[in-house]
Amino acid sequence: MSKATLTFINIGILVLIIAISIYNQQNSTVQAESQKSKVEIYEKDGFRHIKSNGIANHSTGRFPNRGNPNRIRPQDYKFKVPLNPKISSNTSNQFDENRDRRRGGRPPMPPPLFGVAINGIPFDPGTAEAWNNDRRSGWNNEALTGKINLGIDKNNAHVQPTGAYHYHGIPNGLVKKLSENDIGKKMILVGYAADGFPIYSQYGYANPNDAKSEIKKLASSYKLKDGKRPSGPGGKFDGTYLQDFEYVKGSGDLDECNGRLGTTPEYPNGIYHYFLTDTFPFIPRCHKGTPDKSFQKQPPGGRFGRPPRGRRPPRRPF
Repeated sequence: MSKATLTFINIGILVLIIAISIYNQQNSTVQAESQKSKVEIYEKDGFRHIKSNGIANHSTGRFPNRGNPNRIRPQDYKFKVPLNPKISSNTSNQFDENRDRRRGGRPPMPPPLFGVAINGIPFDPGTAEAWNNDRRSGWNNEALTGKINLGIDKNNAHVQPTGAYHYHGIPNGLVKKLSENDIGKKMILVGYAADGFPIYSQYGYANPNDAKSEIKKLASSYKLKDGKRPSGPGGKFDGTYLQDFEYVKGSGDLDECNGRLGTTPEYPNGIYHYFLTDTFPFIPRCHKGTPDKSFQKQPPGGRFGRPPRGRRPPRRPF
């Protein structure tokens, strides 16, 4: 093959690459223009109502991608949380090992969405994936520990088959918008939990009762268990599964729900409040109050349900 022919082929390939790039940019622009974030937050009858179309107000990763085959689509969210939340005597917890038993061996009810960001995007830390594709095994995969590829973007988010974009961890794009380039210098309210208590990004007061104390990155009180798993997948506790972690009271700044009592800029008289952290649990896995029913998912087989045992779980969180 002559040099002239090779040069012609290379030029052709280059033109094709440029054309594809231009098409993708135009396609992304059209999609961005046709999907604008719409959020409405208002107070009525003792509740804070959050309505949104589920479209983020910041840039997202490209979806579909290798780890997530779903495309972002508008939703119709209508959440409400109490304006004056109260701590409940019964703390809900994703680590509850008796949920399966209480359902007579049936697949456990999915926990409610943890909460919603002020841009209308849900916080939903769990996943549908489990060891051996068995949701009753008691070994649920974790999304952000690097052991499974779920197509997570730079905002620690990805997409359900319904088109619902949702956060599994700190929403970096939102935090950047809200911080006004002061990340790490102030507390940032990022949303509300399903029980009504506020959610903050990873920075808080060094002294929870002193708004004049320094701002620091708060640490969760969870750690990997020592040793090997006694059942199921076996092997070393390495963060692959939710059940690889345990709460160690006093080992960090936060309680078992990744929160604490104290003052905040929005609540100077003090309130229980949650934090997102850059280590497990990333987003809290329990509620101190009572989650509103508007955050509840449907049981397995419903709109948000998972497939029965033996089928591959869809790439979506719970």
